[in-house]
Amino acid sequence: MGIASQAEQILDRVRAAGAEGDLIIDQGEALSLKAKDGALEEHKVTSSQVFGLRVIKDHRVGTAYSEAADGESLAALVDQALLNASYAAVEAHEKILTNALKLETQDAQLSPDDSTSVAEKIELALAIEARLAAKPMVKNVPYNGVQDSVGERRVYSTTGLEARSKARMMHCYAYALIESGDKNAMEGIGQAARRFVELDPDRLVDQAYQNTFDILHGAAIPSGKYDVIFDEEILPSLFQVFSMMFSGKSAKDGVNPMRDKLGEQIADSKLTVRDLPLDTDGFGYALFDGEGTPAQALCLIQDGALSSLIHNSMTASYFNSASTGHGTRGPRSTLGVGVHQLEIDAGTADDAALQAGEYLVVTDLSGLHSGANPISGEFSFGASGYLCRDGARVQPVRGITVAGNFYELLRRIQLVGSVQHWNWERSAKMPSIRFTDLSVSG
Repeated sequence: MGIASQAEQILDRVRAAGAEGDLIIDQGEALSLKAKDGALEEHKVTSSQVFGLRVIKDHRVGTAYSEAADGESLAALVDQALLNASYAAVEAHEKILTNALKLETQDAQLSPDDSTSVAEKIELALAIEARLAAKPMVKNVPYNGVQDSVGERRVYSTTGLEARSKARMMHCYAYALIESGDKNAMEGIGQAARRFVELDPDRLVDQAYQNTFDILHGAAIPSGKYDVIFDEEILPSLFQVFSMMFSGKSAKDGVNPMRDKLGEQIADSKLTVRDLPLDTDGFGYALFDGEGTPAQALCLIQDGALSSLIHNSMTASYFNSASTGHGTRGPRSTLGVGVHQLEIDAGTADDAALQAGEYLVVTDLSGLHSGANPISGEFSFGASGYLCRDGARVQPVRGITVAGNFYELLRRIQLVGSVQHWNWERSAKMPSIRFTDLSVSG
């Protein structure tokens, strides 16, 4: 029996019980390779298929999942979801949207065929470790790998929805541990592509080594207030930690500090933030969300003013609005919200303006989640990077703490760069931003 027939069998059983529902079917295949001391340490091949059902009956929601696909297991899946719903509290706002769309991504673009053999991928994993280990002062390469994964999602509903997406991601990564006397450091980088041939191992090795070598002799700087630029890897991570500020679900739950600030100025006027799920250059691309609602571009902050929150069907109903296509749900999870791929509009500042005078470039933050309070905006992170002056590095910096309030930081934007940069995972695209007066403790 094909997947479409299995889905119809499940949803027919839901309808027969007088309920409505939607079904997620996630399938995936992945190859993971890691090298150690010139030999292959890990060669892992995995595959999975999970059915995740959500049913709503008498305004009560129940979920269940199954990794088995035989008829008996799929019948039990429906029965379990209905049973779970019977014990649930009434939720007046969670509904199955009336959506009979047929949505499908293009495999040739997002999940291209790749004829690269497993032997060639193994050769790459071994080569990355060997080349990096051969660099001066490198003690070992503790983390490295090559991965090839293909994921496919199908969403069906009792209202006639049929949505399918499939995406491939190949990536490689490496971290070097360098020792020199009593000094040691470990840094790394990764690359992501849809085709094996697009990976550049020489560049990866050189970047991983240089990042580590450059920070090796880092030292603390005097405590004080500094202008700070978070690099292209760290700035997206910082926005992700505080992404609750955009969440319609946290607003519904009463914990979003921005819940009553729509239309208000919450950041410097030079800041415009968008979620652009249909940008196929990014690996956060999404044609539809976890409920099968078509994804769409959404401006979150326009010229410093909060212009929208992100919603699924339930939060949209609660706020008497419409879903923005940001529902998240997995086969084993309940309904939530989440951004797809954030982009910050380019500004007008060139490198000369961004790098004028003294400033701190932060290339690493530790304790990103334990050191942050998304409700208050307060944060305190261990950090490393480079103290710079007029575009030149003055010294590498380690052993410092940066602290402040993220929501206040958004108001202290001095300059926004004119060039956008993807992070290596290609999940966010942002220009360099120079923030003023961030507290640094040496």
